[in-house]
Amino acid sequence: MSISVYGREAMKTREFLFDLPRELIAQFPVEERGESRLMTVDRKTGRLGHHRVRELPNLLPAGTLAVFNDSRVRKARIHGMCRDTGGVVEFLLLGTSDRVSWRILSNRTRRLKPGRVFLFPDVLEGVIEKDCSADRVLRFSRPVTEEYLDLNGRIPLPPYIRRKDTAADADRYQTVYAGPVGSIASPTAGLHFTPEILSALDSRGVRRLTVTLHVGLGTFLPVRSENIEEHRMHEEEYLIEPAAAEEINREKALGCPLLAVGTTSIRVLESAWKDNGLESGEGRTSIFIYPGYRFQAADLLFTNFHTPESTLLMLVSAFAGKELIDNAYGEAVKLGYRFFSYGDAMLIY
Repeated sequence: MSISVYGREAMKTREFLFDLPRELIAQFPVEERGESRLMTVDRKTGRLGHHRVRELPNLLPAGTLAVFNDSRVRKARIHGMCRDTGGVVEFLLLGTSDRVSWRILSNRTRRLKPGRVFLFPDVLEGVIEKDCSADRVLRFSRPVTEEYLDLNGRIPLPPYIRRKDTAADADRYQTVYAGPVGSIASPTAGLHFTPEILSALDSRGVRRLTVTLHVGLGTFLPVRSENIEEHRMHEEEYLIEPAAAEEINREKALGCPLLAVGTTSIRVLESAWKDNGLESGEGRTSIFIYPGYRFQAADLLFTNFHTPESTLLMLVSAFAGKELIDNAYGEAVKLGYRFFSYGDAMLIY
């Protein structure tokens, strides 16, 4: 028998598999932000409710403190032509420290031999290298700026959206409050919010704060191990401003409920929570939250419906209880809720 770090028999990844009809995987956003369906999940009673996201302000207790992830999605998909063969390869730029050498992901990664040169728009070249961890790196002939990517890159829609990105995705796959650039996938719970909903939250007495977690491979890479605790998350960068940490600590001490908007927000809060409260500053997190974890910061969670066997589904199951989430997801499938990035939402309280 294998025992997990949380003191129970090790959970299997297959325990988080569920049947999802392909037609429920949202390929496009709803016509208007805020019009997606919203399932409410009461952790005390197990009761499920059905609403629209625009109703969220009236579903939250007055005095709630809502924490959003304000990371902006980078146009991180670019195409390069191999100088030797003329073949075109799509690259996903994962991150960089100097804007010259970028860690990359590609559907042809294993065939990208070090030394191979690729040609990009605007007389830009890139050569394939390996870093110390054997990951592939593209070293460009000059720094690749956000301005360059805005002109020549594409929005990195997830692979379960089986279509090419459009001009509309540049807007709809970005939150209306997005700030610093750095994510390769959207913090999708935030996609539902409009300026009007944010204003309604203010009128309701719900205060709003932002933290930053740049969404990377840690958030969306699949779990490939049989036992979930054997999975290792990739590190992601986060930032909590001192004023935000001070307000969160003050309001938590007063007993105000804290709403985490999205799994990335809750991972920031849990990563930076110490014995004396939330610590401000920059950091990197590889926190992996699954059933058995004891949450310290968030009291409520607003989130989308997640992919089978994903770390996101495991986090939500830890927050609400696996049996309750199994029931909620079963109800969502039965009632035709839309799943994943452009899908519907859930409020767990």
